[in-house]
Amino acid sequence: MTKIKIAPSILSADFADLGVEIQAVEKAGADIIHVDVMDGHFVPNLTIGPVVINSIRKTTKLPFDVHLMIETPEKYIEAYAKAGADIITFHHEAVKDSSAVIKQIKALGKKAGISIKPNTSEQVLKDIVAELDLILVMSVEPGFGGQKFMPNSIEKLQKLRKMIDATGRDIMLEVDGGINRETIKFVLDAGADTIVAGSAVFGGDAGKYAENIRILRG
Repeated sequence: MTKIKIAPSILSADFADLGVEIQAVEKAGADIIHVDVMDGHFVPNLTIGPVVINSIRKTTKLPFDVHLMIETPEKYIEAYAKAGADIITFHHEAVKDSSAVIKQIKALGKKAGISIKPNTSEQVLKDIVAELDLILVMSVEPGFGGQKFMPNSIEKLQKLRKMIDATGRDIMLEVDGGINRETIKFVLDAGADTIVAGSAVFGGDAGKYAENIRILRG
């Protein structure tokens, strides 16, 4: 059975001590660090940019999945690659030519991911699935943490799992939004193998992070 990858979202971490928080979830058993980048235009929130990512990069050896919730991401991909992203995930809804952006990311030696919002059909990806390293299904409207899981993502994950399996490639199927010890069961059964979790990991003090991750895995 494929090991479930847990990707804590630092959006729910204590930003006053971000480096320590990242090291704590690495020690607790996290597989990936999920970094949400928001521009206040594509989504109604602002977070961090390349300077902060460059700063926290030295705190861990875990891969950074940098989720660009921004307009015209192609203008900024090189900056995030240089800052230390290992996977760069952009939104299908934010670009005119997804295939061109995937090529741009891979030309910089990074893994390419694409994300779709809750109301976007998985069918928009059918012609480019084989080009990707990661597909991220948003199970909430992107922009803020702590939202309630949207059940319509289950069928979308099931269909994407079939599309991925048909390629014969090792493509991560990631889900983000409202994931907790109850909802994780449904997304894993639907075929997700990479779980973004914010408050479900960072809830409580750092001493509880390992237990939180263990519960998500189990």
